[in-house]
Formats: sequence, structure tokens, C-alpha cells
Amino acid sequence: MADIIQLLPDSIANQIAAGEVVQRPASVVKELLENAIDAGARFIKLILKDAGKQVIQVIDDGAGMSNTDARMSLERHATSKINKTEDLFAIRTFGFRGEALASIAAVAQVDLKTKMHGSEVGTQLIVEGSKLIRQEICETTPGTNIQVKNLFYNIPARRKFLKSNTVELRHILDEFQRIAIAHPEIHFEVFHNQTETYHLPSDGLRKRIVNLFGKTLNDRLVPIEEETELCNISGYIGKPESAKRRRGEQFFLINNRFIKSAYLNHAVLMAYENLIAPGSYPFYALYLQMDPSRIDVNVHPTKQEIKFEDEKLTYNIIRSAVRHALSQHNITPTLDFEQSPGLSNLVQPKPVSQGSDKIIIPSSFSREQQDISGWEALYEGIQKTQSSQIVEDKELLVEEDDKKAPVQIHQAYIITQIKSGFLIIDQQHAHERILYEQYLIQLQRQAAHVQKLLFPINFELSTEESILLTDLLPQVNQLGFEVEGFGKNTFILHGMPAHLAEMGDEVVLFHKLLEQFQLNIDLQLSEEQRLALSLAKSACMKKGKVLSEMEMEALIGQLFSCEVPFQSPSGKKCFLSFDMDQLQQKFNQ
Repeated sequence: MADIIQLLPDSIANQIAAGEVVQRPASVVKELLENAIDAGARFIKLILKDAGKQVIQVIDDGAGMSNTDARMSLERHATSKINKTEDLFAIRTFGFRGEALASIAAVAQVDLKTKMHGSEVGTQLIVEGSKLIRQEICETTPGTNIQVKNLFYNIPARRKFLKSNTVELRHILDEFQRIAIAHPEIHFEVFHNQTETYHLPSDGLRKRIVNLFGKTLNDRLVPIEEETELCNISGYIGKPESAKRRRGEQFFLINNRFIKSAYLNHAVLMAYENLIAPGSYPFYALYLQMDPSRIDVNVHPTKQEIKFEDEKLTYNIIRSAVRHALSQHNITPTLDFEQSPGLSNLVQPKPVSQGSDKIIIPSSFSREQQDISGWEALYEGIQKTQSSQIVEDKELLVEEDDKKAPVQIHQAYIITQIKSGFLIIDQQHAHERILYEQYLIQLQRQAAHVQKLLFPINFELSTEESILLTDLLPQVNQLGFEVEGFGKNTFILHGMPAHLAEMGDEVVLFHKLLEQFQLNIDLQLSEEQRLALSLAKSACMKKGKVLSEMEMEALIGQLFSCEVPFQSPSGKKCFLSFDMDQLQQKFNQ
């Protein structure tokens, strides 16, 4: 039998290695920024085009490289950070594997310019798919200027699986925030498609947090400072009211290296027990200074997962430190988590019009009144099947004389009679479905009615929220808002959808809408569907809202007028059906 095992060509080996290190544009941004910091940079500029798909450029004023080092930096396993095995357990730099630049050069076109301080000239290298195209002397400023173009140009299958610019830019900003918050002493600038996204001068940690996440967070920060034999903890945590449903503003930094740890995150959540609603996540930026010999960062190519010598002790120290900081600021538990702050009363009952069968539907849109006569025929006779589909069987309809009024229980569910038994409807899921389909209609065919505000409202968002809202402005205004940009991260609200005009705090709605959209951003939906889902989840009536009989009947009528009445847009059941045989069996057991 002929020999079949052979060494892979370097180009293929590099592409395989790149698959672990370079997963998307954000991976490239992370590696290049970390290299700049390791080089001692105090000024770093990040330039992006098309969310990094076309161009990722990092310019720094770090140490720069010699002609030989510049060439070696693009070779696999070439590093200046370690020389022997023991060095792996005393690492204080970001990079040490010698994989990042080689992996990037394997799947992109790289233009590298670098110059050491005190040198008269620099070096330029142009590499495409690991192949050196040109190396020459050049004029450039001290430091390094590296441009990565056309990521995955030579691997079409990988490039095809990149997400939309909105999604990829979000991942880039997530990585940038982790690095920027770890190094408030460094001046950062970020440009996307020639527009400045971040301008972060060298400053203290609190100012860096506010510049990254918005001025509203400033008054909600609680400082934390603890010293123990194992580690020193410093930084800031957010007051309970700053907690959000979306993860992303939680930062653990071990020796200035961002790490991911579900175990340590749980320690913080336990410290917030009874202070925030279940499923919410508080802001925190916690810096742990620890002897490098007590941790192992050589666990994963991204170096964001580490092992602790004593993980349980670290857990207890973090939980105690966070509890202590909260208690020092007299933060006490909040008992009622049923209501969503600022949104629990978002959908107010509309006046009921007596006479005939016409009522004003709660949260109706272009139709202020709707004829609900005969809506029962849409849901009578629902059978308990796997798909919960509606069965059209006229023999199962409830006669008008036998029809019973729906009943609300626990201010969350509606029980209503059908011919074969009864339904239990989740009022929040049902209303979410109704709003979702109506928002889709508005986005696709007709704009909603706008209620002008007596006085326009100026509001400021975080940079990430501002980028998102700017991209969504046409669709948001199609839904009945009238909002326009007014300078960096500032917007003016002139009008609201008529059905939300009485909600109270309009700015809260925008924050919740954008937060919900970010939660849905990775779903396999169109942008219109994600926006409709986000606003529906933000604006729907929540559990705890008392409904009148007419409001319950109106809700049922609207639900079974939907194209998909049995499931909320987020995939949860809108109702359960029970037939009389099932009920009788329960009593006969």
C-alpha cells in the first residue's frame, strides 16, 4: 500500500490555524489592538470600512519593528514574548503564541508599515494569502501601521458566512470596548466608513466608562476597592437600576486582560440577589490584579478563558467585594420584579365605546375601531394537536346564547370557553404577536399615524446605541416615530406612534427598543422582522395588567385575526387548548 500521510503545504496549514484565531473581522481587530498595546502604544487609531470586511487598519505610536522583526512577525510561532516553558506561567502581555499576524496574513491582503523610534526609515511589507509580495524601505511615522484588506478573499466559503454589517460591527465594537476599558491611559480613536465613532482621550477609568457607555451611567456607578492576599479588586459596578436584559456590559479584567468566566459572573449575580429582576444583568468593570503564576492563560487561542489556581476562593472574594460595595451605598432589595420599569404601563386601556359590537381596541394602529362581531368563529373548536393549528368546524362553534365571558386570572392569563372545551391565553405573548404583525404591516406597506409632541425631546444615547439607531432611522420613523439625528450621539424626538403617545417616558422606550433589538440581532430574521419583534416585545402589555371584559374580548379577537395566532414572534405559545374529555379524565383519576 502506498504511503498516504504527507505534510501540508504552509499555505494550507496557515489557513487551518487561522480558522481558530480569525473567525470574523472582530477577531482581527482584537489581535491588532492587542499587538499595539504590547508595543507600548499610547495613541491607537482604528479605521474600518464596511464593518471590517473591506478594510481594518490599526495605526499606533508604539515601539515599531526593525526590518528583520517585521518580516519575522508574519511567520507562524514567531514571538518576542516567551523563550522557555516557564514563561507561560508569568505572562503579562496579550500576545505570546506567535499565531495572530501569520493567521491574518493567511486569509487577507496585508500592508504593513513600521518604523522604530530613532530610525530614519521604516519597512513596508505587502503579503497576500501568506505569500510575500514585496518588502522595501519606506517613509512612515514611528510605530506601526497595518492595513488588512478583503478578509477571507481567498476562502469564499468563510466570507459567505459573515453576517450583515450591523452584526459584524457590533462584534467589533464589543471587542474594542473590552480593550478600551482595560486601558483608560491610552488614547483611542475609531472611524467607520470615514465617520468618527469613538474619540477616547487618555483619562481615568470612570471617564472612560462614561465615554464608552453614555452619560446616563455616570450617576449609577458604585466604586469598588478591596485588597486580599489572593488578589486586589478595583473598578466600578452599576446600581441595580442600570441592569439590562442584554449581556455585554460586564467586564472581568485579570491583570488588564479581558476574560470570560460564567463562574465568576455568577458570583457577581449572587451579590445582586434580590436587587435586580431575574434575567437582568448589572454593569460591572472589575479589575483583578493577581500573581500570574496563580493563573493559566494558555487555555484557548483567543486567551479570553483562563484557569485559576483557586477558583472557589476567587469566587467568594468577588461576591463579598461586590456585596460590600453595594451595602456601603445603602442599596437595598427591591421586592416587586413583576413590572418592567418604565414599560409596565406602556399600553394603557383605551376608552370603551358602548353600543353595537364596536370597541376601541387596546393599542390599535391605523384602525381606531374594529368590528369584532363573529371573531369567535376564528378560534372555536381548536383541537389539541402538535401544531396547535386552528380547525375550522362550524359544528364546534359556541352558540351566541351559550357564550361565556372570558376570565382573567393572576393578571396574566385569560380563560375563554370554546365548544370542545376551553383555552388559556397568555396575554403578554398574545399581545406581542398582535403588535408584531401590525408593525410588520406598517414597515412593509403603510406608515403608522404620528402623534406630534407638544415640545420636542432631546436625548443622548451611547455610541453603540447611536450607531444602531442611525442605521434604523428610516424603519423607526416608518413605525410612527418622528426622530432625527442632532450631532454626535444626540437625537431629537418630534413625535410618537399614536398608540404609544401616552406611555410617559419616551426616552426609556428608545433604550428598551434598542436593547431588545440588540438581543435579537443574531436571529435569522430580516432587519424589518427584528425591528418589529423588538418594538413588540418592548411595547406589549406585561403580566400584571388588569383587563376589562371588553379588553379581553378585543385581545382574543385580534389574536385570532393574526396569521400565526398560536405562537408569539419569539417562539412562545400564545395559548393552550383543553377539551372536555381531558378535563373529565382528570376528575376520574
